[in-house]
Amino acid sequence: MTSDRRAAFRDLHATGTFVMPNPWDVGSARLLAMLGFPALATTSSGHAATLGRRDQRVSRDELLAHAAALAAAVEVPLSVDAERCFADDPAGVADTVRLLAQTGAAGCSIEDYDPTTSSIDPIEVATERVAAAAEAARAHGLVLTARAEQHFYGHDDLDETLARLVAYRDAGADVVYAPGLLALDDIARLVGDVGAPVNVLALPNGPSVPELASVGVRRVSTGGALSRAAYGALVSAARELLDTGTSTYARGALAVNDIEAAFS
Repeated sequence: MTSDRRAAFRDLHATGTFVMPNPWDVGSARLLAMLGFPALATTSSGHAATLGRRDQRVSRDELLAHAAALAAAVEVPLSVDAERCFADDPAGVADTVRLLAQTGAAGCSIEDYDPTTSSIDPIEVATERVAAAAEAARAHGLVLTARAEQHFYGHDDLDETLARLVAYRDAGADVVYAPGLLALDDIARLVGDVGAPVNVLALPNGPSVPELASVGVRRVSTGGALSRAAYGALVSAARELLDTGTSTYARGALAVNDIEAAFS
C-alpha cells in the first residue's frame, strides 16, 4: 500500500497541475481526503499550533508521530513538511528522511532556513544537505521537495532564488519550491528556467490555481493557511459568544453527518 501511494504521488508530478492542501491533524486530513484532493501534506505551523506552540518549535519525534498518524488516517499520498530535517549535518538529514519513510509518507521536504541562526544557509551548505536528503529519499521511493525560503525572510532576489532551486534540482530534488512568490511573471520564469516540477504556495493576494496552471506550475499547496482559517473561525465564533451571547456562528458549521462520514 505504501509503495502504491509513493508511485501515485510521483505520477501526480508528471503532468498537469494538482492542489495539495495542508491538514494540521487527523480530522482535517480525513475531511480533505473525503473532498477528493489527490494528495495531502503536513504543515509545520499548523501542527505546532495544535500543540499550542509557534512554528519551528516541534521536535523530530513529535513530527514523526504526527506524520505516522496522518499517513495511517487517509488513503491518499502524504508529504511531510520536515522543516530543516532536524539535523545540522548531511548525515543527520539523511537519517531524518529515512525515519520519515518509516511513517508511511510518500514524500517530504527540506528547507534552507536555519531557525537557530535566523538565517538562510549558504548555497553550498544547503545543496549538500539537499543531496543527502535526495539520496535517502531515492532509497525509499519518496518524492523530495527542496525549498528556497528567502522570500519568506525579506530577500526577494529572484536570480538568487533561481540559482538555489537549480542547484537543489541538480543535487537530486524531485520538486522545487520557493514559498512567498506572488508575481505570476516571476513564477512563470521560475517554471521555465528551473526544469523541474514547481510547487507554489497559494496566497490570498497571489495568483489563482488556474493562473498558476496556465504557466506550468505542477503543484499548489496551502501551507498553514487552512489551519489559520479554522482558528480564525473559532475566534470569531467565541467572540460572538462573549460579546452578544448568540450562536449564529453555528449556521456555518459542518453538518454532523458530514463529519461522521469523514470519521467513520
